[in-house]
Amino acid sequence: MQNHNANSIPFYQVDAFTSQPFGGNPAGVCPLTEWLSDETLQAIAIENNISETAFFVPVEDGYHLRWFTPGCEVDLCGHATLATAWVLYNKLGYTGELVRFHTRSGVLTVSRHGEEYCMDFPVTWPEPVAIAPNLTESLGISEKDIIGVWKAPDIIVLLRDKAIIDTMEPDMNKLVQIKARGVVCTAEGAHDGPFDFISRWFGPQVGVNEDPVTGSAHTWLVPLWSTLLNKTEFCAQQGGTRKGELRCVLRDDDRVELYGSARMTIEGRFYL
Repeated sequence: MQNHNANSIPFYQVDAFTSQPFGGNPAGVCPLTEWLSDETLQAIAIENNISETAFFVPVEDGYHLRWFTPGCEVDLCGHATLATAWVLYNKLGYTGELVRFHTRSGVLTVSRHGEEYCMDFPVTWPEPVAIAPNLTESLGISEKDIIGVWKAPDIIVLLRDKAIIDTMEPDMNKLVQIKARGVVCTAEGAHDGPFDFISRWFGPQVGVNEDPVTGSAHTWLVPLWSTLLNKTEFCAQQGGTRKGELRCVLRDDDRVELYGSARMTIEGRFYL
């Protein structure tokens, strides 16, 4: 573990859910030896101005891990967890079979499998809800485009045609009024294509207009698609202009395995 003094801490920016430079979802990662104030953690996340910055400190059997958007601390983040594991294995000399992270969402583990990393996350089964009156207007689509809507921490909007997803331009000033962590729009992939389903995630409610690849959202997307497609293993793609991909395996113990690659793009230090 690299040490930091009162004025300097190490920083890595890692693109998660991609093997290509400038793909997937960028996450900031700051290893700490002890916790800084919440105000300082939030200020660093604001300075980074990317969807998530992860901070972690060692504990007896692993690490205590927290995630901050530019707007707030969040309960669960997949891509920044993947990025943190990448930093531990590739920059900080970690050699364990898996990493244990103590988080707001319980104990999460990540293991390395060649160039991929597997995150073991809890599942949330979404519940069907009515289409909110302002949802279609916020997303810039019509009600006939929608097959159904579900509620988890995010609102899930199932669309009839994946082509709608690529051309969506939500009104963030209206979308921020939707009462949820965010809104994820999803559709079945092409029958002759590599992806079982695709999605885009919008979260102005937490200070992230669009997140390229949201690992946590797949903890409710996967159980939904398992019901829709009657299968338990998926290849998924998420994103608009910037995209990433992941493999998902739904287990029978209400856990989901999310597999993805990552690569570092920036290494430096924060001076406080």
